[in-house]
Amino acid sequence: MDRIAITGGARLQGEIPISGAKNSAIKLMAASLLTEEALRLTNMPRLADTRFLGKLLQRLGTEVVESVGEDGPETLLRTPEITSGFASYDLVRQMRASFNVLGPLLARTGQAKVSLPGGCTIGARPVDLHLKALEALGARIDLHEGYVYAQAPRGLKGAAIDFPFASVGATEHAMLAAVLAQGETLLTNSACEPEMIDLADCLNAMGAKVSGAGTSTIRIQGVSRLHGATHAVMPDRIETGTYALAAAMAGGEVRLTRTRTDFIQAMIDKMVEAGVEVIPHNDGLTVRRNGALLKAVEFETAVYPGFPTDLQAPFMALMTLADGESVIRETIFENRLMHAPELRRLGADIIVQGGEARVRGVASLEGAQVMATDLRASVCLVIAGLAARGETMVNRVYHLDRGFERLEEKLAACGAQIRRIKGDGEGEED
Repeated sequence: MDRIAITGGARLQGEIPISGAKNSAIKLMAASLLTEEALRLTNMPRLADTRFLGKLLQRLGTEVVESVGEDGPETLLRTPEITSGFASYDLVRQMRASFNVLGPLLARTGQAKVSLPGGCTIGARPVDLHLKALEALGARIDLHEGYVYAQAPRGLKGAAIDFPFASVGATEHAMLAAVLAQGETLLTNSACEPEMIDLADCLNAMGAKVSGAGTSTIRIQGVSRLHGATHAVMPDRIETGTYALAAAMAGGEVRLTRTRTDFIQAMIDKMVEAGVEVIPHNDGLTVRRNGALLKAVEFETAVYPGFPTDLQAPFMALMTLADGESVIRETIFENRLMHAPELRRLGADIIVQGGEARVRGVASLEGAQVMATDLRASVCLVIAGLAARGETMVNRVYHLDRGFERLEEKLAACGAQIRRIKGDGEGEED
């Protein structure tokens, strides 16, 4: 299993180009199932998750071709025929977002058999909202032995769907299914994340009629078929925020390019409050901290445009060196504070009670062996290691490879002392 070693203390100086958004790319890839024509996605991130979903789509009948175009990595997906409507447990369990092939399969062929996601028991991080949305569109849903059996032999029909809370996954899934439904679908209390706009823009380029994406009310007028299109994946706002925090943690000056600041304004506001200089420009932002003392801040995670839950862990790493006590409340996911004990191994002073963490700043962190518990926790530990004295060894970095493209290369190009230590090829899966 690979590990990442970081020798802390090096200030960062340079430029980091931001990749396409993982959370958007995997839903855009699923959209390719909705048409027999080719969907060309540019600005594609090359990640463990996108590679895995590509393999799953190939099992369903999709031709997947990766290449490098004028604007960087791109992927061509073409599904002339759905050759299988079956997504097995062995495939779906490895990545939760792969469950979103259910809606497109159902919309195009009228039937599908898809495993429930790995670790999901229709409880924590439930998929019941996904299934209720599909049922509202006229699908018959049966659960048996861990699989979803879905049928709509006469096609899906438009419906009014009011989500009990703004679920990103359920909103995206309903959009993917409703574009080929007969009549109009109205989604209320929808998620407003920028990824909703990116998915809607791609679907509209394919001939769909989606309006209101990015607001709480999305209107979809079903069409009989979609066609091929070319679409550029939006910049990864979580990667943007992560590298911004890395620069603030290590000190120095880093320019982040090929991205946007408005996607992470809530986090930028907290960085500025903490004493970090953030300068927006036309294609991204510059983060600068040259010896300024970090100040403790208080925040809680929230749905967009609030503070992103995916940036809570790396921001906590920054607060370990802040003057005073920071209060961080996680309101989106339970068990999203499991990185706190690993930060304590580096010398951080953190007390966790329920969904709240109190972080008392310390004078310095000390390198140690730490273990990643999930994707965002893994990069949080890398960020902490950039400022820790001595060497920090981050284990189980297969988590990190799911969501960050060439992380060591990007940080090393700015002066970080970071290297990957290759393992024996054996490891755990999510």
